[in-house]
Amino acid sequence: MQKSQKNFKSPPKRYQPKGLSILYEDHDILVVDKVSGLLTVSTEKVRENTAYYLLTTYVRKGNPKSRNRVFIVHRLDKDTSGIIVFAKNENAKRFLQDEWHGFKKKYYAVVHGTLSKKEDIITSYLVENRAHKMYSVTDPEKGKLAQTGFKVLRESKKFSLLEIDLLTGRKNQIRVHFSEKGFPVAGDKTYGQKDKGIKRLTLHAASLTIVHPDTKEKMIFETEIPAYFNSLVNS
Repeated sequence: MQKSQKNFKSPPKRYQPKGLSILYEDHDILVVDKVSGLLTVSTEKVRENTAYYLLTTYVRKGNPKSRNRVFIVHRLDKDTSGIIVFAKNENAKRFLQDEWHGFKKKYYAVVHGTLSKKEDIITSYLVENRAHKMYSVTDPEKGKLAQTGFKVLRESKKFSLLEIDLLTGRKNQIRVHFSEKGFPVAGDKTYGQKDKGIKRLTLHAASLTIVHPDTKEKMIFETEIPAYFNSLVNS
């Protein structure tokens, strides 16, 4: 049997934390769709406006003495939107992190230009430099294996809309791979070009398939292609 978000009734909008749509919740997990611009966890500068903080407040249901909290399983970059799963206890967190590499993750992205290959897998070894930027090397001794599968869904003269299979989950992997190929993700200020008039980083974690930490059922969570991605390709 397969559980899905379709059987789950999302709480009314006014009860949902700002910038997060709750896709699914039970005793063990909380699955949300995050907007672009919201951090997953706090930094030295930002403590409270994060998915982690907002969801911990949400699960405490107004009781500051509550011991309820959420646990970080994985994270999305601040400017990437899409699906994040949080655990609601230590056992669920441990299980999800141990199994994480085997779960299926699908992204949507808009990149500059048109690709000659409409379906392919990009493979390299990723290393982080002193400025915390990632880059590819060919030597497996020096970097971590990174594989990004992609398929072109639609294209125009300037942009291509891609469906991406994240086969390994390295830091900034998708952004680095397409930037190095000459097709940077639109709106990427770190690895791309200065894009005037592009409102956001056009990278969205669209679908996540996991095994439930308690029931061991397969669960699939899905979201739509953000409307802005389609309008950018059409522009």
